[in-house]
Parts: sequence; C-alpha cells; structure tokens
Amino acid sequence: MEPALSPASRIRRSFASLLLVLAVTALSACSVSDTLEIAAPQAEASKYASIVIDANSGKTLYAVAEDQTRYPASLTKMMTIYLVFEALETGRLSKTSEITISANAAKQPASKLYMKAGSSIDVDTALRALVVKSANDVATAVAEKLGGSEKAFARRMTSKARALGMSRTVFTNASGLPDSAMRTTARDMATLALALRRDFPQHYSYFRLTSFEYRGKTVRGHNKVLGMVSGADGLKTGYTRASGYNLAASVRRNGRSLVAVVMGGKSGSARDAHMTQLLTASFNRARRR
Repeated sequence: MEPALSPASRIRRSFASLLLVLAVTALSACSVSDTLEIAAPQAEASKYASIVIDANSGKTLYAVAEDQTRYPASLTKMMTIYLVFEALETGRLSKTSEITISANAAKQPASKLYMKAGSSIDVDTALRALVVKSANDVATAVAEKLGGSEKAFARRMTSKARALGMSRTVFTNASGLPDSAMRTTARDMATLALALRRDFPQHYSYFRLTSFEYRGKTVRGHNKVLGMVSGADGLKTGYTRASGYNLAASVRRNGRSLVAVVMGGKSGSARDAHMTQLLTASFNRARRR
C-alpha cells in the first residue's frame, strides 16, 4: 500500500499530470501539419482551415483547423452538382433536359448568367455555368427543378452530406450565398471532393473546365490553380465576405492523387499561392519517400 501523500504532493502530482495531458494534446494537434514545411497563410485565423488528403490511401497529409466550422461559400455548389450527377445517373435528367429560370432564380445576386425569368437552360450548359461561372441564378433554378423549392433541395443536400460522412455540414441553399446557418469544415469539403471523383468519374471532367461558350461569348472561370499546378484537374472556388477565399482542388500526378481544401484566404491570389505550396510540398515529400 502506497504511503499517503501530503496535500502539497498531491497538488504537484496533479499539476504534472495536467502538463503531460496538455503536451500530448498539443503534439496531436500539430503532428499532421508539422510534416510539411508550409509558410503561414495570408488568412484570418477565424476563417482559415486547410487539409490535404492522399486520395489513394485516404491518409491526411496536412491539416489545420480541418474540423472547425467555416462558411462554404460557392464550394456549396459541389453538392448541388453532385445531386445533378446523381439525377443524370438515375435518368431523372439528361444533359439535354431543360431547366426553367423562375423569377426567384433570376433575382439571385451575382455571380450569375443574368438569365431572364421564363427562359431556360439545358443541363449540360447549367453544369458548365455552375463550375466555371459559379452562377447563382442557375444554382437556384437547378434546386427548384430537382427539389421543388430551394429550401427542400437544401434539405436533400444536407441529407446527402450525412450519407457521405460530412457530419458537420449544413446546407441552406444551393449556391453558397451568405447565410449564418450554413456551415461546413475543410474535412467535409475534402470528403465531398473525393466522393465526386469516386462516384462520378464519367462526369467529373466538368470540373476541369476553365471556360465555356454561352450565347456567342466565352465565359471564363476563377480556378487559376488549374494552370498553376501540374496535374490539377478541378474542382471549385468560392468567396463571400464571411468565408474569405475558399478552394477545393484535385491533382493527379505520377500515379499519386491528392485532394486539398483551403478556406479563408485573404485574397484569391493568396489562396491560390497557399494551395500551390501545399500541393507542391505534399508531392515533393511523397517523391522523397
């Protein structure tokens, strides 16, 4: 039987135990991100989050605040597109199906195609507009086509998120326009990116688009990383004042495949530079190994 400890000894032992717990917790929190040498991002701490995942193994290669809730902005449209792809596979839609633009869809703020109420757009062009232009009017029209209303469609989006393992995501609209109830995490958005690649390889090429033709004009996109990183093949950018500059990216190179998410950049160029550094460092480490 151990001898009884004095009150002072008990306090010292408790304090030592607390320090050990704090040390282990701190090491666990930084162990993933410490494996790569990455410069501090130009981002507000309350908005920033990032993650890099090896798509082949599922291993997390880098992560900072990856499970902290953030605003998704137009990364939301990845789920809208997921449900369109699903409708194509079930036969509910074809690429030539027409989607009518309601008065509600037409009044959505930019970014948009400025379509008039009563006009229509085929599914193929709608997908191009969602990926490249991040068109909010088209997102709302798609939601009304598939869900009857955008609110009902948003519930389907959240339900699908749960089914895919996105446990901390709530969607309240199809576009990602500002809503305090909308939330996600970097990990959840990476999970969605992986699901799009895995579940719809036959449609994934939409995410590679950097432009498309619409009414005789070339509409150009915002995803500059497609031209900055060798092997980059999609996915989606996003921005609102509350979210900062977001980006989900996919890269395949030399038999390796990565998916990464950066949230909360202070500018589009800062976000793109940070994403490029994350992906480059991840591939360089993989090559050294």
